[in-house]
Parts: sequence; C-alpha cells; structure tokens
Amino acid sequence: MGQKDVISKEILKNIARDISKHILRIDIKDDMEMINQEFTRIESRESDLLFQNGDEIVHIEIQNNNHKEMHLRMCRYYTDILFLYEKYKVSQYMVYIGKEKCYMKSQIKRDKIDYAYDIIDMRDIACEELLKSNDPSAIALSILCDFKGEDKQIVINRILRKLRELNDDSSFEKYLKIITLYSTNRGLEENVKQGVEMLTVDIEKIPFFQDGVKIGVEQGAKEATFNNAIIMIKDFHLAIDDVVKKLNIKKEELLEYMQTKK
Repeated sequence: MGQKDVISKEILKNIARDISKHILRIDIKDDMEMINQEFTRIESRESDLLFQNGDEIVHIEIQNNNHKEMHLRMCRYYTDILFLYEKYKVSQYMVYIGKEKCYMKSQIKRDKIDYAYDIIDMRDIACEELLKSNDPSAIALSILCDFKGEDKQIVINRILRKLRELNDDSSFEKYLKIITLYSTNRGLEENVKQGVEMLTVDIEKIPFFQDGVKIGVEQGAKEATFNNAIIMIKDFHLAIDDVVKKLNIKKEELLEYMQTKK
C-alpha cells in the first residue's frame, strides 16, 4: 500500500465514510452496519471501509499512489466478500487522492472473467461543489478536488475560513489536522500554513484598517473603505465576498472601483 500505510486505519475509515456521503451519494439506510472483517489467505488484508447497507455490501479503498496490481487486489477482495455475502449486491469503489495522474486499471477481462470496479479520482470533482456545503467533512474534502484554475491560496483561505465559522475551537482543531493531512497529497502544505496564519489575524487590529477608518472620517469614508478592501483582497488573499461583508459595502460598487484603479 506504500504511503497509505502511514495513515492510520481510523483516519482512513473516516475519509471513506465522508466520501460515501459526499462523493458517492450513497443513501445510508437506518440499519447500516459496519463490517470489521480481516480477510486472510496468503496475506492478511483489512479493507479501508466495508459496510452492509440494506441489501448491498459497499467496499471502499483509499489510495494515494498508483498500484500496478490494484485491479487484482480489488478482485480478490470481491471474491472474499462473496464468500461471506453471496446473496448481497456488492459495490466496490477505489478513491484516488494521490498527486500523480491515476493510471490504475479498473477491470479484468480475460478467459471467462469479466470483472470491474469503480475508480473515483478526487481531482475530477469540482471543489466548489463541496464548498457550498455547510458540512465540515465535505468542506475538508474539497482540498482534494479540482480548483478549476482558481488561485490556490484563495481557495485554501476559503476552506479554512468556512471551517472556522462552522466549528468550535475543538472541532476546528480536528478538521485542521485532517486538512493538513490532505494537503500533503496536493503539495499544499505551505498554503495551509499561510492560511492558518491569516486566520489568526483580526482584521480590525491590522494597522491599515485602523488608519483607513481615521482617513475615512477625514477625506471620504467610502473611498478609504474601498482601498482597504483592495489591500485585504490582493495582499492578504481574502475572499471578496468575505471582505464586502466585513466592511459592509456593496460588491458591485467595489468591483467598479477596482476597475478604475487598474
């Protein structure tokens, strides 16, 4: 399993549960039951997540590097599951969260065998879709998704800010650890570090903010506020929606003012 072994099984199970809910959109039944089963034949193997959901057995593996024999491993899991749950429908998903392009095979077609499982590459999922959620676990997963060309630091700041708004101190610390773990799979460690540092800054205590208020009283509050907003957005990488809300100004007017400053 390579680098994946470094991640604890409990964390992997939590990731798999979140992916089941937010990515696979699995309708979890009231009687859903986790299956803690270790399969042993030549080697000992424990799946990342295996659960019974109604009349279906769902198997999810999390992978952060390419494994040339992944299709064979998944097929072996499939036959092991069938030994215990032959009467159930079996659905298998391998969720790829790695840096490199995913090139693992998803099927076996040879002799009289026709086997396939689903590969979900998190980079194919739009980050914005998960950021719309008010569920912290979905927001945390968004760091693994496609930013669609948007500035990395801006996206990371949005993720961290929303997690901060939705959680108390203890819960935020928990999700910050998850975000930090995910960031290593995207080379975003420094962006997360910078984003966390930004969160510790109280905007109203920043000197330029205080000076701007004084200047605003003296020479036109609106223009001074717009100038403050531009600094927040360009120098501190804050989201424009958050800035206009904090400063109580209209987004359209700020955008128009920014055009005159180009």
